[in-house]
Amino acid sequence: MSVSHAAMANAVRALAMDAVQKANSGHPGLPLGAADIATVLFTKVLKYDIADTAWPDRDRFVLSAGHGSMLLYALLHLAGEPEMTIDEIKNFRQMGSKTPGHPEVHHTKGVETTTGPLGQGIATAVGMALAERMLNAEFGDVVDHHTFVLASDGDLMEGISQESIAIAGHLKLNRLIVLFDDNGISIDGPLSIADSVDQLKRFEAAGWAACRIDGHDPDSILKAIEAAKQSDRPSLIACKTVIGYGAPTRAGTAKAHGEPLGKDEIEGCRKAWGWTAEPFVIPADILAAWREAGSRGQRAHADWTARVARMDEFKKFEFERRLTGDLPFSLKAVVNHFKKAQVDEPKEMATRKASEECLKVICPVVPELITGSADLTGSNNNKVASTPAISPGNYAGRFVHWGIREHGMAAAINGMSLHGGLIPSGATFMVFTDYCRPSLRLAALMGVRHIEVMTHDSIGLGEDGPTHQPVEHLAALRAIPNLLVFRPADPTETMECWQLALEARKSPAILALTRQNVPPVRLTYEDANLCRQGAYELSPAVGKAQASIFASGSEIGLAMTAQKALAAKGVQVRVVSVPCMDIFLKQDAATKAKVIGDAPVRIAIEAGIRMGWDAIIGSDGIFIGMDSFGASAPFGHLYEHFGITSAAVEQAVLSRLG
Repeated sequence: MSVSHAAMANAVRALAMDAVQKANSGHPGLPLGAADIATVLFTKVLKYDIADTAWPDRDRFVLSAGHGSMLLYALLHLAGEPEMTIDEIKNFRQMGSKTPGHPEVHHTKGVETTTGPLGQGIATAVGMALAERMLNAEFGDVVDHHTFVLASDGDLMEGISQESIAIAGHLKLNRLIVLFDDNGISIDGPLSIADSVDQLKRFEAAGWAACRIDGHDPDSILKAIEAAKQSDRPSLIACKTVIGYGAPTRAGTAKAHGEPLGKDEIEGCRKAWGWTAEPFVIPADILAAWREAGSRGQRAHADWTARVARMDEFKKFEFERRLTGDLPFSLKAVVNHFKKAQVDEPKEMATRKASEECLKVICPVVPELITGSADLTGSNNNKVASTPAISPGNYAGRFVHWGIREHGMAAAINGMSLHGGLIPSGATFMVFTDYCRPSLRLAALMGVRHIEVMTHDSIGLGEDGPTHQPVEHLAALRAIPNLLVFRPADPTETMECWQLALEARKSPAILALTRQNVPPVRLTYEDANLCRQGAYELSPAVGKAQASIFASGSEIGLAMTAQKALAAKGVQVRVVSVPCMDIFLKQDAATKAKVIGDAPVRIAIEAGIRMGWDAIIGSDGIFIGMDSFGASAPFGHLYEHFGITSAAVEQAVLSRLG
């Protein structure tokens, strides 16, 4: 006898309800309300093979409403993911379990992205859908899948959702389907107390197809999804549901959202659903039906494997290299050739321009590198002739015009990286990392290869004034664990930082680059990447050093000038470049001690705030930098006004030496 849809959906509900109750913590409302949607998707639509949750051509399922994590964990257990045992379900939200409070990618098999901060899931999915189309344009039918999102009204209220749906609609990402759990309830109560947006009209205005259905009617759900798969636009399916479906007094109320239901409500749910099994027990026939659904994609997986085997040998090699994330062997050669050229013909230039020169040689040998800008292409200097832009319906390019959507850009880049096969890089002004920060933080938490080019990195941008001059941003970004913040001093360091960012498989990176020209400081060729340890002695003292000057980026030139001036007065000073404080502070004690040295005076110079530098110069070290916001003036005047000059460094050293 076949198992009914209702029985299979109720299995999802029961596991979610029981796990939240046992943990005495969690969100039962969404799993109970959205179980019908998820059951149709996982048993009738989604292309996946539970035996290999990392199969590259699987459909992606993103639970944007990550607080409803038990929905996903229940689905994975029922479908047969070996690591998602019933004991893991019982250990929901407990230390060391595979079932944390919100889904975490790389921690739990079958989780596509870390979600929980509302809006991030749908925004990340946009990047996944874009990556699928771009790789399909390059490799054909070996990349041919959909991205499904289960989103809540909270996801759609977050501002990032508007940026993201605008990107998807403009680019006609028709492989993206959002299932909206339209239950009309948020934590504070009925949605109507805070929001009256017509979501269907909103999505339609952004270029999406949109419809509303009964989210508890499996036939309507299936019909809507099948129609969406035929659309030439991304699709929103608003599924009208009841939060906490089946709970006798809490269903349809905010009380169902974020706390255990309690014994009486659980008993009422069991009666309403006709569910008689003990807690955490799934009847054998229902479990067998779910396990059959979990293996439903085996044939599609086998067909895909055969298509890959039939590929042209070179294209197959390149496709498989991309999927592993390995960089081309030729990258090191072009990096070293570039570095030699800087010694032969040193030039004064802005590091944003130096980055452009780096990309001109990197992009041809690293075809998976995708660049883009949030409407600052000519200022960020990260589009080169070898990287044509994609356009709506045409995904064969390698540059993305993200529009003025910094947050949406950063989240989409996370999705492109998580999808695999691409190394995405975005760009904007450094000050707008504030707009990107939640996505950057998630990139670091997830450990994805995500590169941001952030130009106009200090008061050195000049006349645009304090609204656009990042002062606290280097310190704020360095405070994020696992985020590599690079601030190179000249073209050679810029290339080395690009190389390190590309090599960082499990850490996102930011390249903080200048608007103003800076002098070349690396005037001898080194085969080794000196930036690799985060800091290194750039210019040693003649004899025993009386002071060490530490600096990054544009302030290295000031440090070098101060070193010469002090030497003329008989004071021997060494200069240490610190292109990446994050990497340096992780070095072993011996390496750090050698680089920091034993000079009695330590001084740091950076056109930002002091925070973070005490780890290198000590609390009694001298800092030349900012302790206020900037001002509007030509950059040279600003450095003079705020006392960030070689003369100030010279005077500070002399004063400390007495």
